[in-house]
Amino acid sequence: MAELELEVLAEIRRIAADELEWKGVVEPQHDLVRDLQLDSLGLTVLAVGLENRFRIRLSEEDAQGVRTVADLAKLVERRVATTARTPTEVRS
Repeated sequence: MAELELEVLAEIRRIAADELEWKGVVEPQHDLVRDLQLDSLGLTVLAVGLENRFRIRLSEEDAQGVRTVADLAKLVERRVATTARTPTEVRS
């Protein structure tokens, strides 16, 4: 796994434990809904936590292909890479 992907996975685990009060392990292959038992509110808390931590935006379209923890980590990694390449300031 790439360094950023590991960092994202660690943040997903932190949010699950601290904010969602998940007591079990969180592994990349776990299904967000079935294995981690996240409902729409839990998924939102997770998404907002990741957005805040990595300074990205996740959209409803992003969520379409995301089922597992690994899917989510890869999505966040792609968004971080895209955001890093996007100029934060437009110069005249």
